[in-house]
Amino acid sequence: MARSRDRTEDFRDTVQSVARFIGYNESKMASILASMIMHKPPQRSPFTKAALKTLQSIEELERFILKHRKDYVDLHRTTEQERDSIEHEVSVFIKVCKDQIDILKNRISDEVESGSSKSWLGLQKDGSQADIVAHRHGVVLILSERLHSVTAQFDQLRAIRFQDAVNRVMPRRKLHKVASANSSDVTKSNISDLRGQDLPSEPLRVQEQLLDDETRALQVELTSLLDAVQETETKMVEMSALNHLMSTHVLQQAQQIEHLYEQAVEATMNVKRGNQELSQAIDRNSSSNTFLLLFFIVMTFAILFLHWYS
Repeated sequence: MARSRDRTEDFRDTVQSVARFIGYNESKMASILASMIMHKPPQRSPFTKAALKTLQSIEELERFILKHRKDYVDLHRTTEQERDSIEHEVSVFIKVCKDQIDILKNRISDEVESGSSKSWLGLQKDGSQADIVAHRHGVVLILSERLHSVTAQFDQLRAIRFQDAVNRVMPRRKLHKVASANSSDVTKSNISDLRGQDLPSEPLRVQEQLLDDETRALQVELTSLLDAVQETETKMVEMSALNHLMSTHVLQQAQQIEHLYEQAVEATMNVKRGNQELSQAIDRNSSSNTFLLLFFIVMTFAILFLHWYS
């Protein structure tokens, strides 16, 4: 029985010779073989590209927070203006990321309403469409949780900064303790002096009671005064934070007003140039009318002269 012969090499040589005859060179044939072996990755959808861009923005925000963590918390590394600038940049970052996530949510809703979601094979089916919508909702949820975790880190840093500010402006309670100790020492010394004297027991108890009442009243007054001062200073810190926020918004509005002013000046210049062009057009129109009138008069006299001459 005859053995079967392997003709693979002959087939390959024939294909290469035909390809060369058609006009394919070695590099082109190598690229075709590579494309047959290693398939190109499927093209990403616009939703996937937008989601990856949002994820990159969130990661960039996290890197920014980690980079400026010590600068924002440590009071000796940066000034208040620099920390406010860091907080403003983080707020802008968070707003941009949130807007991107909202755009993704709106895109999912629009595609569900229009029914434009397609399956992985490009065929529109109810089951595959539901799977894709669920997958995209999961992507949006993951991005939202990631953004929430990053903002929670910055909220912790902000709480540390606020607590440091409160601790700086809040008076120490040691003053209250020292005042209480001094008042008690004075009371004890007065009582001991009174006891050292030869006074009757009844007036001595009355004086002790009066001194105790005065001491308690003084302590209550000092405590209420200290609480009022602490509350006032806490409100002052909050007012300073609100004032900074208001100044930031006022600065933004000032920039917008300046931009509007520049646009108004530009519009005024355009109106002036338009008026000049209109004036020039009116002058040209009047001069052309005068020229036409003179032309008609001259032609009339010329015709009359020719008629008289003939």
